[in-house]
This record gives sequence, structure tokens and C-alpha cells, in this order.
Amino acid sequence: MARVSQEHLDARRRQIVDGARRSFTRGGFHATSMQDILRETGLSAGAVYRYFRSKDEIISAVAEETFAALREAFSTALHEAPLRPLEDVVAGVLGATLVANGTDGPRDGAQAFPQLIIQVWSEALRNEPLSEVLDRGYEGMRTAWRDLITAYQKGGVLRSDVPADDIARVLMAMCQGLLAQQALFGNVTSDVLRNGLRALLTSTPQD
Repeated sequence: MARVSQEHLDARRRQIVDGARRSFTRGGFHATSMQDILRETGLSAGAVYRYFRSKDEIISAVAEETFAALREAFSTALHEAPLRPLEDVVAGVLGATLVANGTDGPRDGAQAFPQLIIQVWSEALRNEPLSEVLDRGYEGMRTAWRDLITAYQKGGVLRSDVPADDIARVLMAMCQGLLAQQALFGNVTSDVLRNGLRALLTSTPQD
């Protein structure tokens, strides 16, 4: 029997995760069954269960890949010379995440992925394996943000008398808050974050 290449295995796993993400985004986390994922991917149960034992494992994989994409985006920004305006970097990363998952702006379906994120947060309160995935992802994101903030502090863009981790956590909270707004109310784009941050970072006393 011919040996299956790693490239084939990776491509098949990608097919499953991408199909599951579409299913979760369209129908919600709890309403999506394994049968829905099988139909979306066009694969047999045996093919899917070779990679994932349950729906919980698939949603964990979706979460892990989202975190990995965000960390990669921040790492790329960190190594740019010169550094772009911070508001452009943060808004660009958030916008790229939403666009990659089919949403960025007030159009049909634009709330689906943020709503899925809220569902995952809620599920993590009772699902220990998923909670551990989010814990690792959150710590990784804090590190990525902290490194980026430190670079801007060294460049004189941000105050250096405030711990970089404090600034990082506040900026993360802004992004999480905007995702929650989009999930609940819609009509939120990455431009909202960009404009708001620009105003906060360049605020000056009024005469």
C-alpha cells in the first residue's frame, strides 16, 4: 500500500477544519452536528474521525488556528521597518481575521463569526479541554501584543512608564469588545477600531 504523504494528511485536515468553520459560522456551534460537518466537507465519517474524535476537538482546532493566524499577523507587523501606525496594525489584524472568516462590515452574515466566538467563550466555561485551548491561545496573544507594544514604546510612540502588558491587555479588551458589539448589534468594521485608536493615541488638550 502506498504511503500517504504528510502534504495529503495536512490538506485533508485543512479540508475538515475549513468545512467545520463554515458549518459553525452558518449554523452556530451547538446546532451544528457531525453529520452537518460531513456534508459540508464531502468526506466519510471514517475520514473525519481519523483526525478528530469529536465535534469538541474540531472546534478546539478552529480556535487554535484562529489564534495562530493572529500571532503570525502580529509577528509580521513586529518585524516591519519602519513600524506602521499602531492603529493600522491592530485594525488590520482584526479586519484580516474577520475577512478570513467571512465577515467584516454591515452585510448579511457579518455577525455570524463574532457570534460563534461568543458561543465558544461560553462553551469554554463548562468545557475544560476547550478552556485550556483558550487559555493557551490567550497567553500566546498576550505575548504577541506585549512584544508589539514594547517595540512601539522603544520607538517613542507609546509611553514607556506604563507596563507593556497592561497596554496589551487593554487593547485586547477593545478588540474583544468590538467582536461582542458586532455579534450583538452588527454594523462594526475594523475601521471603527482604527479611527477610535487613532483619536485616543493622538489626543491633545483643547484650548
